[in-house]
This record gives sequence, C-alpha cells and structure tokens, in this order.
Amino acid sequence: MKIAVVHSFYASGQPSGENVVVRDQVRALRGAGHDVELFAAHTDELARDPFYALRAAARVASGRGHNPLARLRAYGPDIVHVHNLFPNFGRSWVREWQGPLVATLHNFRPLCAVATLYREGAVCTRCPDGDRWAGMRYGCYRGSRVTTFPLSWAGRHGLAADPLLARADQLVVLSALSRRTYARAGVPHDRLALVPNFVPGPRREEVPAANGRWMVAARLTAEKGVLELLRQWPGEQPLDVVGDGELLAACQAEAPSSVRFLGHLDRDDLRRRMPSWRGLVFPSRWYEGAVPLVYIEGLAAGLPVIAFEGSAVAEAVRGNGTGFVTQWDRPLDRLLDEAGATFPELRAHCRQVYANHFSKSAWITRIDRTYEDAARVTYGRTATAVEMSASEATDS
Repeated sequence: MKIAVVHSFYASGQPSGENVVVRDQVRALRGAGHDVELFAAHTDELARDPFYALRAAARVASGRGHNPLARLRAYGPDIVHVHNLFPNFGRSWVREWQGPLVATLHNFRPLCAVATLYREGAVCTRCPDGDRWAGMRYGCYRGSRVTTFPLSWAGRHGLAADPLLARADQLVVLSALSRRTYARAGVPHDRLALVPNFVPGPRREEVPAANGRWMVAARLTAEKGVLELLRQWPGEQPLDVVGDGELLAACQAEAPSSVRFLGHLDRDDLRRRMPSWRGLVFPSRWYEGAVPLVYIEGLAAGLPVIAFEGSAVAEAVRGNGTGFVTQWDRPLDRLLDEAGATFPELRAHCRQVYANHFSKSAWITRIDRTYEDAARVTYGRTATAVEMSASEATDS
C-alpha cells in the first residue's frame, strides 16, 4: 500500500510527542512493507521568515495557504494520513483530495483554541458547548486575544465547518476519553477509530531491581499537575521529577527535600532508566488527547502507575489494571505505601498489557484495518455517485 503521511512538525525548542509519534509510525509502516512518503512542513525552517507569524495566522484563520496537493497527486497514494496541519499547512485543500483520507486527532484543537480543553486550573468545555468565542474573550492561546483570534475565527462555525473533520473518511482518536469527547461534540461515532499510539519495544527483557524512588515525567506546565502533586507529596517518600518548563522554579519551591529534579532526559536515556523506578506517578489535570507516550513507555518497562482521576491515563490504568487511580482530595501517604507493596507483582502484567495493546504489532493491525475502512467509505461514495449519475442520465 502507498501511504502519504502529512504532518506539520512543531518547533524543536518545545519537545513534542506528536513529532515523535509521526516518525515512529512512518518507520513502523515501512517496516510492515508499506511504501510511505512523508509530506512535512517544519516550523524550525519556516519560522526564519520575518513575516512567519503573520502568514501562519492568516493560514489558520482562512484555512488557505501552503498545501501538499501537487506533490500528493504526483505520488499517487492509496491512503493520505493527515496528522497535524497547524499552523504550517492550510486546511481547505483536503476538500479537493478525492482518494481515501484518514486524520489523527492528537489533541482537541478543533474544539479548543489552546487544544487542551483546560483553563484556570480545570477542564473547560465552553467552546465545544456552544460559546465559540470564549477562547477569544479569555485569550486562551498564549495568553493573548491577538494570537487567539485566528483560531477562534477558524472555529466560529463549529466542527461541521472544519474542512478536515468534514472530509476525513476515518478519524483516528488515541484514547476512549478523546473518542467520547469528539462524539459528544457532534462527530459521528462510526467515523472515530480508536487506535492508541505505540512505542518501540524495550531493548532488553530483564528488568533491573527498583531503586525505591517514584518518578513523574512531564512538562512543568499548569495542565500537567506536577506543581499540585508536589504541594501534597509526603516528605518521607523519594520522588524524581523528569522534565522542565515554566513552573520549574515554583515546583522547586514547593518540593520537600526527598524530591530530586533531573531536568529533561532524552528519550533513549529515559527509557533505559525507567525500569529502575518503583512506579510512575501521573498527575495530569487535563483530559490528555492521547494516552501519553510516557505511560506506554512505562508499561513497556514494567512500570505500574498511580494516576489522578480525570485524564485518559486514569481511564487506561483502571481499564488495564496497571496501577491505582486516586482523587486529588485523598492523602497520598497510605496510597503510596500500598502501591509500594503491590506494584512489584504488577510489573509482568504491565509488560503484557504493553505487548497486547500498545506494541508496534498491535498498532499495525489496528491502523491497517482503519485504512481499509477508509478505502471502503471512499470507494462506496464513488460508486454511489456513479450510480446516481447513470440514473440521472437514463431519466433524461
């Protein structure tokens, strides 16, 4: 199968799980025998243009601008798989593509200017609930009404007017919570294909003995919940914080002396060290558009999880039996003691859950099925159009 993957890469200065996922998926598809071409736009390169910000804002607001149509037609793929168009591709070009088209909904950008459905410490669904200019009033994107305006303008008519969501034959969602959220916003359930992300398998099967320390790995930003976690972290429990971000100083000020800050670790180093921790703590306060890669990497390393209620990870932990789910108003002391005693027995189960649900082979099976479903929709639509045309010709 010839597959065209379309993705606008985020700037390298801000680590992006989406960029990692796209590269991993392209390699996996090629390894499975598919002919894959990546049609990319790179923010790092385009941002050298002194007028980049204005041009990107115009693309987002209008849906028009840079598009890969000419190159796609020259390649002639069986499937076009769109990951991210924001902010370097236009969106209107998808209406002109006649072949099967799949799009992955990595986040909640079609519903929310800031893509997180999170504002001022809590989940916020004002825009998808019908107040479509709420993001503009609050200046949700980068804290500015000016930078939010293009996104609010683009979404002013709701999901039905979004060119990509309207055109895609199948929309890939990355968690059950994401599927429910988009279905509640009006996307037909039968167009939402649940295909969780994967990570490559661990490099070695033997898991080192736990070092007795807990770990949290996340950007140090408000929606990730690390600051709130540290405010109630028991001082006698050792914790390692992996990550960096705008709240680093605040996190350091709140952390008890048992907490170490390891900064940003590159992916290979983090995966190599993961099996040595006692367990992964996941305090995210937003939905999470996907089951995050750090959760999947933790499972691959045999690392059980403590998740806080409200995110896609909490649902995955409960559904997969890979750890404990707690509430923010519950003390952590007793839970951590119980987890410390129970988690060693869960390590083999976590690795099995990874193999069954989040491995490369599991992903290939699901995405191949999704591509086949998209092709059936497209060719069924084409056959119907031909039949209607023939009927009209006969009637005349």
